[in-house]
Amino acid sequence: MYKAQFEKYIPKNVQEENDKQAILNFIERNPDCLFRTNLAGHITSSAIVVNKEMTKVLFAHHNIYNSWGWVGGHNDGNPDLLQVAIKETKEETGISHVYPYSKDILMIDVIYVYNHMKNNKFIGDHLHFNATYLMIADEAEELKIKHDENSGVKWFMIDEVYDHITEPRMIPIYQKAFDEIKRIKNK
Repeated sequence: MYKAQFEKYIPKNVQEENDKQAILNFIERNPDCLFRTNLAGHITSSAIVVNKEMTKVLFAHHNIYNSWGWVGGHNDGNPDLLQVAIKETKEETGISHVYPYSKDILMIDVIYVYNHMKNNKFIGDHLHFNATYLMIADEAEELKIKHDENSGVKWFMIDEVYDHITEPRMIPIYQKAFDEIKRIKNK
């Protein structure tokens, strides 16, 4: 299921062409690619959550990176990338009503994750072979912090969110997502 989703994805630029090949190679060579037990890397699913008008984005303030950013997480054996993105969105934001704009992947990225501590456990450097989906949510719905992962959940105007991102390496990834959202809005 997940391999076919990556295979059918049409890259938007050279970075995604390279990342698609890297993701497919990783899947082919690593039968445990859906599990964190693969210490070199694993498949992850993320979500860019926007309001119905696609003018605001819902970000969480991540404890590990001390920065505002998208939501998402590890597939932990689940081959359904979209299902994981929806589950992670609900868990990390507290919202219960979220739906995908499309069942198709919005964008793909291979993301280097620096070593860090999580739940008093050392996590070594590794790669996230990530699929991102565009999600729609009601900005009036109550938000809840997931204290073991984030210290805030908040809606930002898309054009103003950059002032709150303190992880510079993620800005090009978010910019790519927001450019695609603008393209979708202007269809």
